[in-house]
Amino acid sequence: MPSLAARLPVSPATTSYGQVIEYIQNRLYLAAYTISPDASTPFPYPATSTRSPTKRSSKSPPETQASTTGSKASPPAYFTCDDELLYNRFHADFGPLHIGHLYRFAVQLHEVLGDPANADRSVVFWSKPDSRSRANAACLLACYMVLIQSWPPHLALAPIAQADPPLMPFRDAGYSQADFVIGVQDVVYGVWRAKEAGLCGFKDFRLEEYERYERVDQGDFNWLTPQFVALASPQHQPIAPIPMTSPLYATLPSNLPELKRSELPGPFKNVLSHFSKRNVGLVVRLNSELYSPSYFTALGINHLDMIFDDGTCPPLSMVKKFIKIAHDMISVNNKAIAVHCKAGLGRTGCLIGAYLIYRHGFTANEIIAFMRFMRPGMVVGPQQHWLHLNQGTFREWWWEDTIKEKLAMVLPSTPTKALCPKGDINSTFQTATPPNGSQQGQQSKRSVLGEMTSNEMNTASNAVDENLPAPTPGQPRKTSRIDAKHYPYSRAMSASLGLENQSEKPENENVEMRNPERPPAPSGHENEGEWELKLLSRRASSRSPATDKNIRTISYSTTMTTTEECRVTNETAAETENWVHERPAEEKVSRPKTPASTRSGNGSGMLGVNKIRASPAKRNGESREVRGGVRKTSGRVGSVGTSGVSRSRT
Repeated sequence: MPSLAARLPVSPATTSYGQVIEYIQNRLYLAAYTISPDASTPFPYPATSTRSPTKRSSKSPPETQASTTGSKASPPAYFTCDDELLYNRFHADFGPLHIGHLYRFAVQLHEVLGDPANADRSVVFWSKPDSRSRANAACLLACYMVLIQSWPPHLALAPIAQADPPLMPFRDAGYSQADFVIGVQDVVYGVWRAKEAGLCGFKDFRLEEYERYERVDQGDFNWLTPQFVALASPQHQPIAPIPMTSPLYATLPSNLPELKRSELPGPFKNVLSHFSKRNVGLVVRLNSELYSPSYFTALGINHLDMIFDDGTCPPLSMVKKFIKIAHDMISVNNKAIAVHCKAGLGRTGCLIGAYLIYRHGFTANEIIAFMRFMRPGMVVGPQQHWLHLNQGTFREWWWEDTIKEKLAMVLPSTPTKALCPKGDINSTFQTATPPNGSQQGQQSKRSVLGEMTSNEMNTASNAVDENLPAPTPGQPRKTSRIDAKHYPYSRAMSASLGLENQSEKPENENVEMRNPERPPAPSGHENEGEWELKLLSRRASSRSPATDKNIRTISYSTTMTTTEECRVTNETAAETENWVHERPAEEKVSRPKTPASTRSGNGSGMLGVNKIRASPAKRNGESREVRGGVRKTSGRVGSVGTSGVSRSRT
């Protein structure tokens, strides 16, 4: 076996210069080469005939087949942008290339594709083999497919998945080690989402204006969307606001001709004139004062200070305030907003990115990548993590605001207890707040939407009612049985029952609800508790007395029964089963009529003596003491084989 040293060297003509990725078959390719490719560079994609093979073509001589392919065998056309599209880095960042670079790349690509000499040739867009050049070239071509050719992002990224080694992720413009990854995929998806939302495109894009104003000596600002412009802080003396009452305020330029004649610095003058032309209605300053805001207000542009420290993240309360102001300015006033910090990168990217996530549903990676595509270097260091952690909160704010607007348009306002008449029973049952919410004549201080954690607590009503929203008429709410008698939506009594002397009492007291037709408690030897037990035992009886036609029947609900049973202690519960009562003639209580077959044997409709099933322990001893030895009545009404008449025990 020959040794390795004895092997023949590989011919230089067959040396692989780099990987070639196919984007459009036989037309467009992405490659990386160590040296500039030429006609002798091997191409791994041989041209094939676009026509399907036939028997006649297979039998044709070889020279005929060669003439069929024709110019397809010619070498591809190569072009690169490595020496033309340069990224102006801040520290160790290297991309992605911005929208101006994409515009120039698209123009050059269309020139190569539209050249008549390249009509039947493949076009190869190549870059240097280093990781940064490969990542920028691949990102540029994929963004071209999405933004100009309207490819979906997954198809634009599919060829890049073949890159070997994988493409290097981009990094932020900070001076620390990169600890947050933004890849080509994030840039492509961010550009695609912005295109779908109408935030990015070449219809109104002006390359000369973009490349001019991104320079520091011309203003250093970029339009991220049609509604937001990010810029570095202008610098000019004086820095204190000039009041409108001051004589100096009248000398400030208030229109474009006066602005051109002013002696302001060039960058500041470009900012003021451009914002006046492009309908900017608000300037938000996030850094310390470096200029007087009166120069903006004199031109009719509002100015707002929302200052926080450099390199930090804003509190959520400030973000929510900014989102509300920005949304009103965009949707109501139809004006744009300019946001700046000292460099117009970190703090500016936090607030603008938060609003774009809130309004259009970007992910944190997508919005960071898209803002860097529009203005390189945006969002630095821990601010990337801050957007990632709070992206769900910003989306929730949008859905909350959307639902509130829809509910405000559909649902009527909920009446409160203060609007209801005191004597209106129906309104009390429908809209009254829980008892602990309005003690001592004060209304409950509950929010419109309660917290969910309080509803999960199995505590008394005072812990739940404080966080519940105001009840809506016609929308009862389920509650636990422990506080059913205090909740305004618990099952009410029949409408024939009135409420007398209804008053609100502390929670440890019982609220008394009396029936007008209920016989009053005697003032004799029986106390109130014994009289309530007697009434309870009468209702537990299976027979009903005759009713007077002039008296309206009353239906007692479960709530009334449950309330009175709670007053029976464990000691007296067993005794009530053996009590025997004889209803006086003058104490007739109206009952619902029963079928004729259930009347008593004497025909009077009154059951003089009644016995309830006794407990096993007391049945033998106490049942013999009952005078007359009446047998217990059957609990079944109108049963087959019974006449419904009680028989006396002989």
